[in-house]
Amino acid sequence: MLIIKNNVPQIYTFQLNTTDFNSLKEQLLQSYNFPVVYVFKFIAPANSVSYHKLKALFAQEASLSEKESSGGKYVSITAKELMLTVDEIINRYKAAAQIEGVISL
Repeated sequence: MLIIKNNVPQIYTFQLNTTDFNSLKEQLLQSYNFPVVYVFKFIAPANSVSYHKLKALFAQEASLSEKESSGGKYVSITAKELMLTVDEIINRYKAAAQIEGVISL
């Protein structure tokens, strides 16, 4: 996840099932003014059920891009979508946390 703090981009990587969502919410509220086009980044096993479930989390209007790993076992998914509130972002991360094998960046 990319957070802008003091005009300096900082990238956070975390396992979604161990994230303190209250802390994440605070960081997002301090970093963004809503509504915002938010950039989500995930890694999932390529062509797996997890991959398809992750893609299904995003609205048809979202801009999705993918890049396969050099070995072809994983794919990174970047999604840009208009988020009206911080809770929409948190709920999306919570939904992704329920998908086995997905890592949030």
